[in-house]
Amino acid sequence: MDVMTKKLETTTLKLGPLVVWVDTEATVSKLVDALDGLKRGPASIFIDLEGVNLSRHGTISIMQIYDAVDKCVYLVDIHTLGAKCFSTPGKDRRTLKHVLEDRTIVKVFFDVRNDSDALHAHFNIDLAGIHDLQLMEVATRTYNRKLLNGLAKCIDRDAPLTDRERENMLDVKAKGRALFLPGQGGSYEVFNQRPLPDSLKLYCVHDVQVLPRLYDYYDKKMSDAWRRKVLDVSVQRVAMSHRVDYVTSGRFMAFAPASWVYDKEV
Repeated sequence: MDVMTKKLETTTLKLGPLVVWVDTEATVSKLVDALDGLKRGPASIFIDLEGVNLSRHGTISIMQIYDAVDKCVYLVDIHTLGAKCFSTPGKDRRTLKHVLEDRTIVKVFFDVRNDSDALHAHFNIDLAGIHDLQLMEVATRTYNRKLLNGLAKCIDRDAPLTDRERENMLDVKAKGRALFLPGQGGSYEVFNQRPLPDSLKLYCVHDVQVLPRLYDYYDKKMSDAWRRKVLDVSVQRVAMSHRVDYVTSGRFMAFAPASWVYDKEV
């Protein structure tokens, strides 16, 4: 058992996932086959991206994909493989691009906007079948819905974690941030370092592995009416990120949809 495996066993959530580093066309093909078999089922694909200025203005380094059915995290090395990540076919000649654009396969992101912007700008990916967790959190509130919450706040307030899991996660996140946050002496360029430091692999795994717990928590609290609104605005967010005048940062991004602020529907 290598050092990375030992670390994952002791720091991931209970019954932690298998972790696969995807940096060859062969492993991309296996990934596509695994994900393509999840059509028309419940939400079981959870995705996050890491990169340098993650947007049309920067680059994508890694795509984290959690397959909740097989309990497997795929860390896709986009920095190394580039467009091959999305054009390499599986056994049925479908690609990761097909999976990401398939409306019948649910993909869950937390704040899809800049991820969608980067995927569309650099690899011509038109995301579909998206459930945006950030919007789901807003939809479950019974109080003012004016401001959006970030992932860290949602995890802290809502993720059903044991005390040990929460402590381990905070430790992993702190070690990862120390490597890439400029304010802590790090650099986002570290996501392009190969081999990727183990502490960053752990960071990437934890980021995406907690998403299913949040999804289940919010989904159980949402009414059908709010679920429809979340899906509609998720589509709108993807479309907005494709616009030539899309702005990738600013205070305005912290606001929930205006029509939701005082919506009384439950």
